[in-house]
Amino acid sequence: MTEPTRITTPFTGRSTAAEVVEGLDLTGRRAIVTGASSGIGIETARALAGAGAEVTLAVRGVGTGEEVAADIRATTGNDHILVAPLDLADQASVAAFVAAWDGPLHILVNNAGVMMTTEARTPEGWELQFATNHLGHFALSTGLHPALVAAGRARVVSLSSVGHLRAGVDFDDIHFMRRAYDSMIAYGQSKTANALFAVEANKRWAADGITVNAAHPGAILTNLTRHMSREALERSKAAGYVFKTPQQGAATSALLATWPPLEGVGGRYFEDCNEAEPPVPGEFRGVAAHALDPEAAARLWQVSLDMLAASSRG
Repeated sequence: MTEPTRITTPFTGRSTAAEVVEGLDLTGRRAIVTGASSGIGIETARALAGAGAEVTLAVRGVGTGEEVAADIRATTGNDHILVAPLDLADQASVAAFVAAWDGPLHILVNNAGVMMTTEARTPEGWELQFATNHLGHFALSTGLHPALVAAGRARVVSLSSVGHLRAGVDFDDIHFMRRAYDSMIAYGQSKTANALFAVEANKRWAADGITVNAAHPGAILTNLTRHMSREALERSKAAGYVFKTPQQGAATSALLATWPPLEGVGGRYFEDCNEAEPPVPGEFRGVAAHALDPEAAARLWQVSLDMLAASSRG
């Protein structure tokens, strides 16, 4: 079996989300961006709105979300910017969001996340980063599947990270019940899960006209880094991370959500607006084989379903 051709685009790591959507008309299309009250979530939502889409900002803080919505309306001239509460670490909140959604959904950008938190657990006993970054978005995406089907041609963007290179999914101890807690390993595991979700979701949903891809937005100094020490940030810079602006960081998400040539091309991992290549030792880029492994993706899907089912019974 031949390897699929790597997808390249006219855009680069310096491109902005506005440049990616320039000339596109998303009028009549409806989008959800999670975590759209800060950082690249704002700029992803702004780009989609600027191209004419109706955008729902799915956020924990509705007050902040309303301020962002007002700013996006003012800068784009698009009045169809909505705000809805969503706490991805709370399955009841996810279920309420899904229940409140009505009609088709053309674009779902699973952008929200937490990074390198101290050890914490949800009421279910789930490790917080895995629960928020993966399980919350998994429940949201599967819950909104009928709305994505109804759209006819829908796109789902799952935000991963170069941090996935640090860890695959430890199926024997996902929630650190036995191994010592390591915030970076936990983060890496959750970001691998985000990439694996794209692999399996695209496989399952392609026949429904739904395209699912994973994106590494790049290193951006936003709220996501709030749990990192100044020393850790300085080490990241010294090690070769090139930090992007939020507008540049949102570009890969905007590309996967809108770029016409990607219609029907899914289950892949992109960075700097192009499909990622295998990692190079010593460089913070590329996609690891464990993040694209179809067997791990299928296993994670079933494990996730089992966890959600157990939580609903509990």
